Amino acid sequence: MIRAGVYGASGYIGGELLRLLLGHPEVDIVSAVSGRLAGRRVDTVHPNLRGSTDLLFCEPSDVADCDVIFTAVSPAVASDLVPEAGAKAQVVIDLSGGFRLRDPELHARYYGEHPRPELLQEFVTGWPERYRKELAGADRIAMPGCMANAATLALHPLAAEGLIRNDVSIDGRVGSSGSGVSADAMNLHAERSGAMRVFKPQRHRHEAEVAQATGLTARMSATGVEAVRGVQVLIRVTAADGVTLGERELRKLYRAYYADEPFIRIVTQKRGLYRLPEPKILSGSNYCDIGFSTDPDDGTAVLIAALDNLVKGGAGNAVQTMNIRFGRPETLGLGFTGLHPV
Repeated sequence: MIRAGVYGASGYIGGELLRLLLGHPEVDIVSAVSGRLAGRRVDTVHPNLRGSTDLLFCEPSDVADCDVIFTAVSPAVASDLVPEAGAKAQVVIDLSGGFRLRDPELHARYYGEHPRPELLQEFVTGWPERYRKELAGADRIAMPGCMANAATLALHPLAAEGLIRNDVSIDGRVGSSGSGVSADAMNLHAERSGAMRVFKPQRHRHEAEVAQATGLTARMSATGVEAVRGVQVLIRVTAADGVTLGERELRKLYRAYYADEPFIRIVTQKRGLYRLPEPKILSGSNYCDIGFSTDPDDGTAVLIAALDNLVKGGAGNAVQTMNIRFGRPETLGLGFTGLHPV
């Protein structure tokens, strides 16, 4: 059994980690850390876990020795917490954002000065579809952000083959759970309901991750939409000189790149209720759906990707990465397919 601990276990991502790990046949959760709620039952905060566990939240000082620790906290907290967690477990999987960018100057631009810049190079990006071999031996893993993961998965085949121009524009939409459990007044239901709130029209943090992963110059905006879960990104790209971005060519390329990936689906249907990627039907699942629309006349295309921000955009991707690191089947504990209708 893999002995696992979760820091930030009272948050939305922490709760998803607990849900997935409790259902994982080869994991034993030994610590669910929340200093604020220490001593309380986990299911008082995560009511969906009623009847599944008698686990109590614990203080950071009471964390048992583990094989793996997940840190689902803020970037500022993670900077100090990750070295501490490393003393308790061989493998640390960080979901905070504090270690996603390798360049300290780039990190400073998007997050502020990093207090432990010497640690940035120790981390492998938790991107199974690209870094599977590296993850198999990694002890420090930084999970990508939810919209960054969707955008990177959509862009990767085109960027890797040099089929598009360097500049890309990303329009991201995310549900309210993306703001976290301690969201400010702007994310109260009374303020958010019925609104489509542009909260980051320029220089969203995730654009730096996309640039780092693909080598492209990414410009990104983000809008909060009236949904609890879900991410959808629309990415405008232009063909490189001499390249035709036809629908048939793109479908062939994407299917070849992701043919063996268990959680990537190419969705460009002519019939049906959801003909392009839609996050609603992905709730609770670890899938990322990717589609596209092309205009060969002007050499442009719109890439569309969707996922559940708390699962393939967070906890599920982290569990997939854990499975790779510990030599388990990659899909173990991640078989839920989503619901329809919702």
